[in-house]
Amino acid sequence: MAAKFDRTQEDMTNVVGLEHMNLTVPDQRIATLFYITGMGFTRDPYLVTGVVNMWVNIGRNQYHLPIGEPQKVRGRVGLVTPNLKDLAKSLKAVRKDLAGTKFDYKVKKDHIDVTCPWGNHIRAHAPDPKFGNILLGMPYVVFDVPKGAAAGIARFYESIFETQATVEKFERATTANVLVGAQQRFLFKESKTKLPAYDGHHIQLYVTNFSRPYQKLLDRGLITQESNQHQYRFLDIVDPDSGKKLYQLEHEIRSMTHPLFGRPMINRNPAQTNNSFSAGYDDRPWSAPV
Repeated sequence: MAAKFDRTQEDMTNVVGLEHMNLTVPDQRIATLFYITGMGFTRDPYLVTGVVNMWVNIGRNQYHLPIGEPQKVRGRVGLVTPNLKDLAKSLKAVRKDLAGTKFDYKVKKDHIDVTCPWGNHIRAHAPDPKFGNILLGMPYVVFDVPKGAAAGIARFYESIFETQATVEKFERATTANVLVGAQQRFLFKESKTKLPAYDGHHIQLYVTNFSRPYQKLLDRGLITQESNQHQYRFLDIVDPDSGKKLYQLEHEIRSMTHPLFGRPMINRNPAQTNNSFSAGYDDRPWSAPV
């Protein structure tokens, strides 16, 4: 008898990938100590190599870190890294140099909670089947949202971006769970506490049908930037039924014809050093064989 498979698990939605999170930082040296030396990620060697911005590769994902007043995600970023023990060692090694900042980390049973020098929260996980075949990457972002907003946010992504979105319990809070790429999710978790004002950080998504979400956003007066032929931006997430503004998060939306779509990203193996060099181990894989 032929094996039975759930074929719907392979269906693609209109949103095909979260590529980067953009946060301004005031000090590139501190950013290098944290993201490159401490977290073990890789500065992109080809693009944006000056001192006013930094692109940091994490598998197929990135942080973009232009100079400016520090920005903070209202929530946390979930990352997968190949070896939590190695991560704990490298974080310990930069603690002295990052003294006087908000940097901190706590090693837990199955993850490490990290606070960046400017207060952003990261949860680092080891590779796990729940993240698919990701060995290195950004499988989810948790956003704290006002109480009562989750259902409308789910409807927004489902109707505007034609992606899967459900309302469920996550960490005992009502949450909109939105598919934003293969093995990638946005989790809009309702919070009982007052949220800080939005500070301008942004995320970037790739979509297959570029014009249809654009027209829906344009009809609602939500387009904030006509960037170029391959890209546009919007800021407000609204209830598609009532038009009520629910949350602010700038989205940079790119087409799959964007010149940067699918660009190979270099990921170094941070365990490779000049004192213990071994040929052939310079690169770090971002995914496991299926």
